[in-house]
Amino acid sequence: MKAKNQPVPLFFTLIVLFIALVLWFNPIQTSDPFWSVLSIMGLSALLSFTFGLTTDDYSWTDRLWSTLPIAFAWIYAMHGAVSLPLLLSAILVTLWGARLTFNFARRGGYTSGEDYRWPILKKRIGNPFLWQLFNLLFIALYQQVLFVAFTSPLYLLALQGKDAALTIWSWLAILLFFLFLGIETAADQQQYLFQQSKHGLLPKRSEWAEQYAQGFRSSGLFSKSRHPNYFGELGVWWSIYLFASTATGSWVNWSLVGPILLTLLFIGSTIFTESITANKYKHYQEYKKQASAILFRFW
Repeated sequence: MKAKNQPVPLFFTLIVLFIALVLWFNPIQTSDPFWSVLSIMGLSALLSFTFGLTTDDYSWTDRLWSTLPIAFAWIYAMHGAVSLPLLLSAILVTLWGARLTFNFARRGGYTSGEDYRWPILKKRIGNPFLWQLFNLLFIALYQQVLFVAFTSPLYLLALQGKDAALTIWSWLAILLFFLFLGIETAADQQQYLFQQSKHGLLPKRSEWAEQYAQGFRSSGLFSKSRHPNYFGELGVWWSIYLFASTATGSWVNWSLVGPILLTLLFIGSTIFTESITANKYKHYQEYKKQASAILFRFW
């Protein structure tokens, strides 16, 4: 990430102000919470675009990835507070967000500037107008539309109200949630320790000598998947969908669009990220033959 002095506190102060204003004019208990969520998303997307345009840092939506969905979850939960499944799902989303926020913060996400991939993509696009159009439509808007999409199973629970009920499948979905959250946590921790050690911020480990030379981690969970954190992240949101669907008795419903779109985003992100990594590390193509892209390979 590029080191820049960014107005992160101002950004989040304005986000909180937007949430407060929307909820003031659309009280949770008397209005459809989905319109409140959409309104907040629209304002935050516009703010993210504006901050990107004025600071030349395009990671403002990245900084909302683990925070804004928590707000959406509790807006839905406060609308349907009588529903235990809805309350539980909001707690699960909060646990997910707290963990991801911690990992993002320790990697300098709130203090050190933008994700390294945005300047590369900006250079590839070339035209300044087309880049700002991409910033508006994809970075700021589409990614935040995804926040609404992958938290939409909670809206399904809010609509169901008291009729939502926990089943054995709901408890299975909770177990799956914690399994995938554990995978994501372990993957991020393994990558963090390796990168800190690689750059001399932690002591070197003899067992990682070959991986230091090749430049990237290929042991632990990374021997089964090139992006085990993506696998865990996707599993979390598919579990949330399964939980909401089983609690409402509707196994296939419109909120399925959330995990599907998120899956497609991660597939695209994998392709783009690995196009950078393969050019940077000469042994990466060989590694791609040993581990699958996202799903775990056990053969």
